[in-house]
Amino acid sequence: MRLWTVHPKYLDAKGLVALWREGLLARKVLHGLTKGYRNHPQLIRFRAHPDQLTAIEAYLSAVLTESLERGYHFDASKIDETAAVTSIEETAGQLEYEWRHLREKLAKRDPERLKDFEAIEKPDAHPLFMIVDGDIQEWEKILQKD
Repeated sequence: MRLWTVHPKYLDAKGLVALWREGLLARKVLHGLTKGYRNHPQLIRFRAHPDQLTAIEAYLSAVLTESLERGYHFDASKIDETAAVTSIEETAGQLEYEWRHLREKLAKRDPERLKDFEAIEKPDAHPLFMIVDGDIQEWEKILQKD
């Protein structure tokens, strides 16, 4: 499960669909509707929010908006599109790590899409997140290169 800090506009088709599915799974977990993934580190920042259920709805709402802009047909009835909450603070180090990680994925899956973002050093964050100074989060599972 990866609930990206980077804005969903950077994701390729496969990544955006996966984010929608994984976000819906995260929503189920936060609502206590599944036994799996309850301790997944990607959920820490949502659980820390004073209104975790609305926070995941707001997160998914931005993913839905991106999907509609691309002409996809994600099922809007699965979420509360109007959900609004205070932002979640996320670190610049986390955003930068995820940007590098996403660029590596795009290099393999969709090099043409990656070309569109070559000049971007500091990507936009998902609208739910407010970026603050700091390193990669302790909960992040750092992927090692061979």
